[in-house]
Amino acid sequence: MFLFSALMLNRLSLSTKLFFSYIPPSSILTHRNLFSARFNTNMERCVVRCVPRESKLTISFNLDGSNKQMLREQTEPLGKALARIANSLIKAQNKAKKSKPNEGKSETPEAREPEISLRVNETRVPEDTVNARAWQDGAVLHVGGLKYKVQLNPPTFTVCELPTSLMAGFPVCPKLEMEFGELRDSEFRWFKESSPKAHMSGEQDCWMEAGCERVFTPSNLDIGLRVMFKCTPGNGSRFGEPKELVSSGVVEAGPGACSFDNRHMFTQEATDESSLRVVSYNILADIYAQTELSKTVLYPYCAPYALEMDYRQNLIKKELSGYNADIVCLQEVDKGAFVDSLSPALDAFGLEGVFRIKERQHEGLATYFRRSKLKLLQQYDVMLSEALMADALHRELLEKVCSNPSLKEKIESRSTMLQVTVLQSLCDPSRILCVGNTHLYWHPKGGNVRLVQIAVALKHMKQMVTEKHPGAGLIFSGDFNSTPSSGLFQLVCEGSVSENHDDWASNGPEEQIQVGLMNPFQLASACGVPAFTNYVGGFQGCLDYIFVEPHVLQVEQVIPLPSLQEVTTCVALPSVSHPSDHIALVCDLKWK
Repeated sequence: MFLFSALMLNRLSLSTKLFFSYIPPSSILTHRNLFSARFNTNMERCVVRCVPRESKLTISFNLDGSNKQMLREQTEPLGKALARIANSLIKAQNKAKKSKPNEGKSETPEAREPEISLRVNETRVPEDTVNARAWQDGAVLHVGGLKYKVQLNPPTFTVCELPTSLMAGFPVCPKLEMEFGELRDSEFRWFKESSPKAHMSGEQDCWMEAGCERVFTPSNLDIGLRVMFKCTPGNGSRFGEPKELVSSGVVEAGPGACSFDNRHMFTQEATDESSLRVVSYNILADIYAQTELSKTVLYPYCAPYALEMDYRQNLIKKELSGYNADIVCLQEVDKGAFVDSLSPALDAFGLEGVFRIKERQHEGLATYFRRSKLKLLQQYDVMLSEALMADALHRELLEKVCSNPSLKEKIESRSTMLQVTVLQSLCDPSRILCVGNTHLYWHPKGGNVRLVQIAVALKHMKQMVTEKHPGAGLIFSGDFNSTPSSGLFQLVCEGSVSENHDDWASNGPEEQIQVGLMNPFQLASACGVPAFTNYVGGFQGCLDYIFVEPHVLQVEQVIPLPSLQEVTTCVALPSVSHPSDHIALVCDLKWK
């Protein structure tokens, strides 16, 4: 009994390098009394993660405040795993004894091996049983006088993070990833400090409950307070270990009225099954917003803090969630923003997304769709320059391009992507959409390059809807970097562009070719031709479009763009109230 009493009284700090990992007490989250009484049991938990496709399993349990984790082969006999637990506990106990002063006392004898066993219904599991079969859900691990209830593959949050920037009036969307469970079965609770710095000062009852949904929107009354997020992973009626997170900073004041607030008045209600709300938006990649050129030349009128990624992401997430869209096509999406910010937020609002990064770049294209209305069938993304060079579909155009080495080299150097996402309606499987999303070459003198890019894109998508998904309709959106007077707009909306169009000579005769192009689709601009979709200090004009097939989808509503007065409140875009230099296009389309 002496050994077992010492085991319970002494705080063990040893961690064997090969079999255990030690988590400092300061990093261990306290969960007692936070949720329902199902967690208040006299028996501790032993969590075992055992997945058939993996060769090893993980055994985790707490011993006197220390989190012990073992990684063992699934085919190893149980006896070896139990022996390792015993040996490590002996070493930890002996080290704890030696670390204490022993003045005037005889040397304490070495600790003896504690009794360790695994039992099912009070019956010992034979030690020659392999680990994969031994660690059953509901079994009890006996470690001396302690008992641990085995939970096999319980619902578990593998990622649980709060955003670093919190603003009043803007949704806080945790990044959550889990295994063996479903977010819809999980429990969420939000708390805010009872007063500023109450949490840091260690006050009792320092937290006040503030919400019970997956997303929490602080109010102006919460400015200066930290928030706490508590979540329990669930799978049906089964629940796993809760997580508790405290925000790294306090809720800060928001910018007040934003450029999209009035637009949200038109999108408060979601569309019904006969319609789709579509958004196209160049959200300004952080890698471009944070350059010295952007801060001093392109956007010198914008407050530096309003160009920071965390600040702009707060605005973007609120803007997009407020549109209640069914399809969202984004351009200039940082890979990190897609994974860590946009997808967690939009997932909470019912949207699933796919991402296509530009080669040699850190940003790309993202297409989101509403899970309750649409499902993903397939993706057919291509780099336009590679498709031109490699796909026989574009042989004639390639011959023309190759006749001008300067133009060919410029086109080959571009990593412009076309993201093609094929979606199917859940309520009517006969309704299939090919959704194209792109961001074409940016240079003002690059009209010739863009004509080649758009010709490749249109032919590629025509092949998809003809050969892969016959009868599918087309939505083609993006930042085309082309005004309504361009050859590109003429080709898309009027059906053809002549070999003598001025855009073929947009960068002088040294890059000129003469090619007549035909559009294999009949398309129209769903949002018409706004006065501007891009408004910066040196340029104002329409560069973004949502092209649709009128015989497939009829325009029901175009959400009005911000007025000139709203856009120029802070000179131009971006600003403290608008996160990008572009403006989102939003429209409602009705199936025909």
